[in-house]
Amino acid sequence: MKPLAKTICSAAFLAASVISYAQEEQSAGRVTPKELTIPPSPVFDLMGVTSSQINRTSDIKDFKVDWSFKSWRLNPNLAIQSQPVWELLYNRKDLSKYQSASRFMRRMASTDISIGSVQDENNDRRIGFAAKVNLFKQRDPLMATELYGGISEKYKAEKEDLETQLKQLQLQLDTTTDVLSKPNTRSQIKSTEEQLMTLNSRRNDEINTRAKVFVSENWNASSLDIAFGKVYTYKTDSAGSLKSLRLNRNTGWGGWMNGSLGLGKKWLLSGLFRTSWYEEELNFLIRNTDTGEEIEQTAVADNTLWTMGMNLRYGGSIYTFFVEFLYEKKGLKTPLEALNETFKVPGNEFEVVGSTVKWDVVHPNTLSFGGDWRISKSVIINYGMRCIFDDRWKFRTFIPVATVSCMMR
Repeated sequence: MKPLAKTICSAAFLAASVISYAQEEQSAGRVTPKELTIPPSPVFDLMGVTSSQINRTSDIKDFKVDWSFKSWRLNPNLAIQSQPVWELLYNRKDLSKYQSASRFMRRMASTDISIGSVQDENNDRRIGFAAKVNLFKQRDPLMATELYGGISEKYKAEKEDLETQLKQLQLQLDTTTDVLSKPNTRSQIKSTEEQLMTLNSRRNDEINTRAKVFVSENWNASSLDIAFGKVYTYKTDSAGSLKSLRLNRNTGWGGWMNGSLGLGKKWLLSGLFRTSWYEEELNFLIRNTDTGEEIEQTAVADNTLWTMGMNLRYGGSIYTFFVEFLYEKKGLKTPLEALNETFKVPGNEFEVVGSTVKWDVVHPNTLSFGGDWRISKSVIINYGMRCIFDDRWKFRTFIPVATVSCMMR
């Protein structure tokens, strides 16, 4: 628990520091959208609790919360994601500092961290963290200055004209001796005041309209991310208290590369390659060849898990549908092979009962289908059906998954 406690405390301190710097920019009208889509948090990606296990790549510029649902129970399956470099250095109304930054620093500004926790099908509590960096982005919304040029100048000039008109009308009302003209002057003053009051909303409406067009045209822009993280999985008691640590594929480090390639205006092809490093617990029996007595034993071997797959999406900026194939393979092929690397028989009179050597089974083939619906600028709902097959393509299980991601604007 000590490494985990240090990790969570460090992440909590970092999040608290970032929040204190994040208050400067509210909804006062930055002239650009911030992201082309809302991806799941990297820690949920590593845990495999998202509706699509091969996710779209995107660079967010706000705090985000994710919820994952794999059953009807309202378990606290929650992840929080933020971008500390962006928040500390570039999160301002004026984007000139970000736009003039070097390519390397803009990549650093895409660094995001996430921490999260889920309860799995075995009622184990999984707690983890992950970090992600964008290496390539075909379209950066924050650099699309040409699309939004002239908006600030246009409404600034309109505001100055309206204020000048209002002063002239007020002066005319105060100095005129024509009583019959006063109602008309008051009506003009009221109309001018209403135009001034709605100026910010009209400006924001125009910004949002242009942003919607930009996102619609570039929702499937190509991108490439790299990420790493670690997950701890604990057995729990009936009260939910954390007990012993699971030693299988659900506890360990992971590093991965996730890329997306736009195909025309309606299609997006995404790929994933991930390596996970973890300790594998082996349970088996050894037999005394003289007496026939069998003794339970446990050993721990270092193992790896290779994960790769492709995802094809069809749709647009509001909704998409996907189908994907994911393949997973352990570095050590059999539990007996893993045992030979880590366990020595205590004497000549003992032998390993090979048929009893067991480990956590990983079914290699997964077919999934589903989609997402971006119901607003800040909220997206993801849903998927996951079909898992063994190495002979015999159907093993079916898992429905739904997630909700919400930008904290």
